[in-house]
Amino acid sequence: MHKGFQRGKERVIEGALFLCALLSIFTTVGIIAVLIFETADFFGEVSIFEFLTDTEWTPLFANKHFGIMPLFAGTFLTTFIAMLVALPVGLVSAIYLSEYATPRVRNVIKPMLEVLAGIPTVVYGFFALLFVTPLLQSLIPSLSGFNALSPGIVMGIMIIPIISSLSEDAMHSVPMSLREGALALGSTKLQTSIKVIFPAALSGISASCIIGISRAVGETMIVAIAAGLQPRLTLNPLVPIETVTAYIVQVSLGDTPWGTIEYKTIFAVGMSLFVVTFMLNLVSFWLKKRFWQAYE
Repeated sequence: MHKGFQRGKERVIEGALFLCALLSIFTTVGIIAVLIFETADFFGEVSIFEFLTDTEWTPLFANKHFGIMPLFAGTFLTTFIAMLVALPVGLVSAIYLSEYATPRVRNVIKPMLEVLAGIPTVVYGFFALLFVTPLLQSLIPSLSGFNALSPGIVMGIMIIPIISSLSEDAMHSVPMSLREGALALGSTKLQTSIKVIFPAALSGISASCIIGISRAVGETMIVAIAAGLQPRLTLNPLVPIETVTAYIVQVSLGDTPWGTIEYKTIFAVGMSLFVVTFMLNLVSFWLKKRFWQAYE
């Protein structure tokens, strides 16, 4: 009797877990289906060649242009700045936590770093606009009130925990025999960390960096608040720009009528962003898989 009740209980739990898995799959399929159908409607009115090659993005103006390049220019510019901040700080932190910190120090510092990932992005956005931008303007007088530099720096601070934590996990998983062998051959601790441990964990570290890039590409609130809403094809970080995600927010919260070509642009833009982040995630999963296979 007791065994039958236990088996029935396990089947109920198993069924509930299966339904949760199905729900996540159906949700993903539904999102992709909406993006595909709405994007197909958009490209029924706008040439895909124009969408990919035009250098102007003015779908909300009387003289309409539908070139996605200015939006992606702003997105990749802020992402590049973010990675310039996050990569060195995150990787140095990972090396210290993995190779130099005592277990006690590691157990204190790592959770403190990961707290940064729990701060709402809207807080980061106002921090970029009201603190970082005025601070940078005191150093760079030509810096605009809305610019790519300030949100890029703050996005870099935001993704430091992602790169640091995942890279540290990858380095910490490297077999101790490699460390002992390098030290036995006369290598210093720094040489062992950089020339032995770091290359051995490169797949995991690369995956963490790509996940960080994907996170920066998809960031919304920081750039919507601090970068401005002026799509322009530029590499100048001192002027206002607009990113893919900021444009989606602009149209979604505006007075654009549903079903118009202006409204459909958010689905075309969203589909473009989905393809970019999907490819980045595929690369990160492939690198992570290679890392775990190397140490199985």
